[in-house]
Amino acid sequence: MSGHPLLDVTEVARTEPYLRTVGEVFRAFRDQDSGCVSYGVRLADGERWFVKEATTVAARHSLDRAWAFHRAVRHLAIVPQLHRFRVGSGAPAVVMPWHSGEVLHHPTLRHHGGRAHPDHPLARFRAQPLAPVLDAVDRLLDAHLAVEAAGFVAVDLYDGALLYDFETGALRLIDLDEYRPGPFTLEADRLPGSRRFMAPEEWRRGSRIDTRTTVHALGRAVRLLLDAGDEERAWRGTTEQLAVVGRAVRADPRERFTTVEELVAAWRSVSRGPGGAAGHPDRRARTAAPGSPPGTPPR
Repeated sequence: MSGHPLLDVTEVARTEPYLRTVGEVFRAFRDQDSGCVSYGVRLADGERWFVKEATTVAARHSLDRAWAFHRAVRHLAIVPQLHRFRVGSGAPAVVMPWHSGEVLHHPTLRHHGGRAHPDHPLARFRAQPLAPVLDAVDRLLDAHLAVEAAGFVAVDLYDGALLYDFETGALRLIDLDEYRPGPFTLEADRLPGSRRFMAPEEWRRGSRIDTRTTVHALGRAVRLLLDAGDEERAWRGTTEQLAVVGRAVRADPRERFTTVEELVAAWRSVSRGPGGAAGHPDRRARTAAPGSPPGTPPR
C-alpha cells in the first residue's frame, strides 16, 4: 500500500482489523454514549493517531455535522478532524491527531464524590495555582472567537469536551460534534448537553439558538473551572471576573453579552495584570496543526 495508511485510505472493510494491520491499537474506547467507537493507533514510525468510527445512524449524522464544523473552524486549541474514510457499507470514520492529556470529566467514569473527589481530573485541575487555570480559560475563550467568526454556535459544550495536559498546561477542545451553524430555531424538545452548562433556551422547542447561547455555555464553563469546589461556593477569581461571568449566564439572552467577542473583551479587561491572564488575541488567526487525540475517552 502506498501513501499514508490513515490519511490516504478511502475505504476499509472493518475499522479495527484494518488498524491492526497498519499499526498498534494501544487504546480502544468502546463504551461511549455517542454511538461511536474510537481507537488510539501507533504507526510504525511512532506517530500516534486517533480514529473515531460511527456505529449508529445518529452517530453518522453527528460525524457528518462534525466534519462540516472542522472544515470551517481552525484553532490551535481545537483538535481537528484531518481525514475520513468509509467503513463497510458506508459508515464514516474520521482521523485526528493524538494529544496527550486527560478529559476533565467523563460520564462513564465513576468517582466517589464525583468531580470534587481529589483524584478526579477536574478537581486536580482546580487545585492548580491560579495562573495555569486562567491560561486554560483564556484558551477556551479564544477558541470560541474562531467558532463565532466561522458562524457556528456551541452545542453540548461541557467539561467532558476539555482535554488538559497536566504536564504542559495545554488545554484542547475535543468532540465538538454537536456544534452547528447559527442562528437556528430549536425544533426538538431540548438540545443535547450537560444540564449544568445549558442555557434555558436550549430546553424550549421553538427558541432561538445563537451566539448568546454560546456566551452562556462559556460563562458556565468559566464559572465551574474557576471554582475550587463543585457547589459553586469557592470562586477563585476576582469580584470583577465574577461579574463578567454573571452577565454571561443570565437567564434572559437579551441581558447577556451579545457576542463571544464582547464576552472575551470584557473578560480580558478585568483579567490583565498580576494573577490574571493577559489574553492572546492573535491565536484565532493561527491554524490548528496536525499533532499528536485524546489520552482519555472521548464522549
